[in-house]
Amino acid sequence: MPYTSVALVTLLAVLVYFWMAAMVARTRRRVRIFAPAMTGDPALERTIRAHVNTLEWFPIFLPSLWLFAIYWNSPVAATLGLVWVAGRIIYFLGYAAAAEKRRLGFAIQATAATALAIGALGRVIYLLIKSGVS
Repeated sequence: MPYTSVALVTLLAVLVYFWMAAMVARTRRRVRIFAPAMTGDPALERTIRAHVNTLEWFPIFLPSLWLFAIYWNSPVAATLGLVWVAGRIIYFLGYAAAAEKRRLGFAIQATAATALAIGALGRVIYLLIKSGVS
């Protein structure tokens, strides 16, 4: 089962995203601002934004994770995926506390996602060139 670790990281990322959604709901109850309202308390606005930003990164992260695993190296992909998840958690907790505290987590996850994307792209290009397809 060559992709078990990558599948586990994928599911972990989904569970972390679900946890973030629960944190948004918890913050809504705490500040007493209920859906569909999206504004009115800075803590709620930061929590929602951190949650949505994670959703915005999923289409970058997930294909890059899987393509890196398929075309390059599954254990390295899983490791970079774990780094991405850790970065997203650090980002979320930092941003929920104060907007200026989001930078470290953002840098960690962006670096991991970039490594996955560039690694996958580089390997695919290499294989295309090697096979003579232009």
